[in-house]
Amino acid sequence: MITPPKLKPGDAIGVVAPARKIEKREIEAAIRIFEQWGLYIVFGKNLFNEEQQFAGSDKERADDLQLMLDDPNIKAIICARGGYGTIKILPSLDFSRFMNNPKWIVGYSDITALHAHINNLGVKSIHGIMPVNFPADGLENEAIRSLKNILFGNRKDYHFDTHPFNKKGKACGKIIGGNLSVIYSIAGTKYDLETDHKILFLEDLDEYLYHVDRMMMNLKLSGKLEKLNGLIVGGMTDMNDNSIPFGKTAYEIIRDTVADYDFPVCYQFPAGHINKNLALVLGAKIAVDVGDQEVNVTYMD
Repeated sequence: MITPPKLKPGDAIGVVAPARKIEKREIEAAIRIFEQWGLYIVFGKNLFNEEQQFAGSDKERADDLQLMLDDPNIKAIICARGGYGTIKILPSLDFSRFMNNPKWIVGYSDITALHAHINNLGVKSIHGIMPVNFPADGLENEAIRSLKNILFGNRKDYHFDTHPFNKKGKACGKIIGGNLSVIYSIAGTKYDLETDHKILFLEDLDEYLYHVDRMMMNLKLSGKLEKLNGLIVGGMTDMNDNSIPFGKTAYEIIRDTVADYDFPVCYQFPAGHINKNLALVLGAKIAVDVGDQEVNVTYMD
């Protein structure tokens, strides 16, 4: 896997919106922090466009991302927010110049579709906080600092508490994944994940519990869980239920779906649609040690 070059003060970064529309006021705090890091910010020319819920038309959003992919002076691409829409522009994108000049691409949630394709091409990317999530007070939190560490070549290993559902064990492999709903949406397409011998990371937001069960069953029945080396489960936030309760939490659904497999599983990893959304290098080789008292996630490359 290719590791994009680390940033340094004076580098230019591009900000684009491949999915839902965004207003400038929503990202002003992030822009101030990026400038404090010594970075020069370049907005996509269509960044603040609107077409229904999207940040402009499919073509406008694709054009913005394509220009950033192709421009060798742009050293990282930051997705302003998620929502829905990234999958609609993927077929229009050409990654040939990007492959000659790889750069970090940052985002999570709907950006999972972009991560999946980039990782399939053999380039690492960053699952991490987006500008829309930066606190309005302009102060750096742990999620922002974790993103900065990776961008500037100072990535850290993670250590966090155990969860009652954890399945103990040790494993290593490339970490892939992201938002469960988006992974479900790309299943069977050319952007689909290859999970054999990988560490799969999952998170989600605002889904009905029976949807979570359906998506997990898809992973199971399609064979994507059979040869996993390990599973990391992040935030499963603000889940919904029907008037007739499904009867399980999201974590319980996942626990029961993977009960028959012997790979280690850890829950409540601090990433996803939560305040402590720690950045992860997707495509990197990691070691996971799920122990009695602590879980350790260590980068190996």
